[in-house]
Amino acid sequence: MLIGYARVSTIHQNLDRQLGALLAAGCVAIFAEKASGRDVRNRPELEKAIQALGNGDVLVLAEWDRATRSMMDGIAIMQRVGDRGATIKVLDKPHLDLSTRMGQGFLAFLSALAEEERERIHKRAAEGRSAARRRGVRMGRRPKLTQHQQQTARTRLARGESCRTVAADMAVHHATIARLR
Repeated sequence: MLIGYARVSTIHQNLDRQLGALLAAGCVAIFAEKASGRDVRNRPELEKAIQALGNGDVLVLAEWDRATRSMMDGIAIMQRVGDRGATIKVLDKPHLDLSTRMGQGFLAFLSALAEEERERIHKRAAEGRSAARRRGVRMGRRPKLTQHQQQTARTRLARGESCRTVAADMAVHHATIARLR
């Protein structure tokens, strides 16, 4: 039996291309999710797909990096699938025979490349945030209170009013007011 797995990283991305490829490959069941590949513990649909595998079944992936973004995780997935008596088929790598040690080794190599790409993405994002901060861009959520409201709250706190009283009047959490001290 062919069991498919598809994943995209964010809720804004689309699974259609992967799902189409898995359906065209003849998958009987398809497990799909929108979750970061960086988090190897929070992929419940991948877990369900692996649990659904039986002896002789095949886990079908549109692309290998949809299942993993780290070499060790990729090797662990191959081991778990193998322990269930199943194999893995990667649609964008049809020349790989994952029933051989050479094919499995190549897939481990691809996992290492995916891990390196994830690290490059992280580094570029961090550099972009640093450059934005240097340009004066403020990161994070917008303040709950305007500058005028903040000054009013500080004045009231200086007069001895409690954080909770001021917060209730301004419809914010008391911690928001406490941080103004």
